[in-house]
Amino acid sequence: MDIITLDQYELVFNAFSFAIAVMGAATVFFFLGRSQVAAPYKTAITVTGLVTLIAAYHYIRIFASWEASYTVLAGQVTATGVKFNDAYRYVDWLLTVPLLLIELILVMRLSPAETVAKGTKLGILAALMVVLGYPGEISAIPATRWLWWTLAMIPFVIIVYDLFVGLKRSIDSQPESARGLISAARWLTVVSWCFYPVVFVFPMIGFTGGAATTAVQVGYTVADIVAKAVFGVLVYMIAVRKSAADAHVAVSPAERKLGA
Repeated sequence: MDIITLDQYELVFNAFSFAIAVMGAATVFFFLGRSQVAAPYKTAITVTGLVTLIAAYHYIRIFASWEASYTVLAGQVTATGVKFNDAYRYVDWLLTVPLLLIELILVMRLSPAETVAKGTKLGILAALMVVLGYPGEISAIPATRWLWWTLAMIPFVIIVYDLFVGLKRSIDSQPESARGLISAARWLTVVSWCFYPVVFVFPMIGFTGGAATTAVQVGYTVADIVAKAVFGVLVYMIAVRKSAADAHVAVSPAERKLGA
């Protein structure tokens, strides 16, 4: 186990605690918010809530593993000999990362064929990216880490390209009131996802010991909060805007005139 200072231990401890609170609150918000969107978008909000629910559960397990790995006595942090389990984080990503892409596709309400095609393609690529990253994450050999990082970046680049080129073409078919939010969601996805490969290389670019452990754990936690909870709020706002736009279109001009 890496030797860490009390400040480093508490920073990671508080980051995990904050993530649990954010993911838990977001889950309640999304599930209750389903009643505020039209039927075609309820599935997207359900998936959004599932993402934060899965993340909340795994952060509880990560938090418990962190506590089990170290003891704090008289201001000194000592390793207990129980290995911190990073696998919880990768199991979480294996489930939530494909769902993150699927919720964006669902809220755009593309044609059934396009929804299935894009959802399948991006979901498989996202899962492959996570699987390829794990062997590097658990390795202490820089060359091995760089190898698996490079392999994981291949599906990552394909996903980013598809988000910017493939889904961009579909934005023009969206209600004008939701286009800006959809574009922001695409940008947020790409920017927040870029945190992960950057954090991954911290131990390979000079971070060592407790500094590396702290930087990786806090970096991944911040990225998760943005990529899941903050992104979920954007998806919810898109669903609300599109629900309002659909309701407006459903009312005939004559009915709108009478209502006026």
